Amino acid sequence: MADIKTPPGSAADDEAVAADRHTRPPSSPVSLRHTRMSLRRTRTRATTGSGRMAALLVSPTLLVLSIVVLYPTLMALKGSLYGAKGLDPKTGFIRTTEPFVGLRNYTDIFGAAGERFWNAFWNTTFFTVFTVGLETLIGVAMALIMHKAFRGRALVRAGILVPWAVPTAISALLWRWIFNSNGIANAVIGHQILWTTEGVHAKVAVIIAEVWKTAPFIGLLVLAGLQVIPTEVYEAARIDGAGALGRFWHITLPLVKPALLVAVLFRGLDALRMFDLPYILIGAQKNSVETLSMLAQNEASNVRFGPASAYAVLLFLYVLLIALAFVRVLGTDLVGDGGTARRGAGRSRRRRVTALRRAEVTA
Repeated sequence: MADIKTPPGSAADDEAVAADRHTRPPSSPVSLRHTRMSLRRTRTRATTGSGRMAALLVSPTLLVLSIVVLYPTLMALKGSLYGAKGLDPKTGFIRTTEPFVGLRNYTDIFGAAGERFWNAFWNTTFFTVFTVGLETLIGVAMALIMHKAFRGRALVRAGILVPWAVPTAISALLWRWIFNSNGIANAVIGHQILWTTEGVHAKVAVIIAEVWKTAPFIGLLVLAGLQVIPTEVYEAARIDGAGALGRFWHITLPLVKPALLVAVLFRGLDALRMFDLPYILIGAQKNSVETLSMLAQNEASNVRFGPASAYAVLLFLYVLLIALAFVRVLGTDLVGDGGTARRGAGRSRRRRVTALRRAEVTA
């Protein structure tokens, strides 16, 4: 008789493999243990390799941050523990080195110099809250306008983004000319106001100039978030009878929330370090607009590097605490996962368990 061969992968071959599995004795606990150990070694090697690659890719960034951030921060912390050279009361001569004073600079800030410090602290907080709040409202409105399809949209986008492209020093000089006693602002309102002197009007001038300068930044980030929202979502909501306000509140705002929160975080941290705009627009040593950065610069310009470093360290801690609180409270919304990471971890664990069971059956 002719010898009939069945091709591999045919039904007969599958039946033979299945019969062999049923007739094979069950795996022993030792073999299952070895299978689990081999899977653990494979996962460990994969994790180690991924970790090494990640560390290699991140190392240049960490090196740059260490040079431009960590080292100056440590030097400022060290400098805050030393006082001015001045006159040595023991010898009667001028000191050639800065004396070590410990925490005296910090105690002086909260003691003798406390009034000026707290004034700068509240000015910084006031400017941050008001400017970021107004910039958020105006920036969202700008993003909605730039997102609309109409004739001349490119020109409108360019006009909105021009203030953000203007350097801050140039912007401050421009607004200083506008808020001059004989400037455009007084000509428009028909009243003589000395905007660049002490008082509430100086705060208003700084807020107006800052909002005009940086509101397009929030608008740009929100516009990027609007670009990824599918148009089908709005069409479905329109068919269901949702109005313009309902679509904005229930569709646009929730979907653009991660980009908006990132923009608010960046602008808040930047506003806490405000220096150049009020310094050029209003001037130095003005109690109504003096911020913590201006206070530290004033101490450094008077060769009091110890107190200046102490002010800088306190400002750094203030910014760090605000950033940590913001990320801690809104960390999930910043990445927009909404619990996706936890669900992904659960699915990953289920896949690993399934793979382990399949390995045990094969063994």
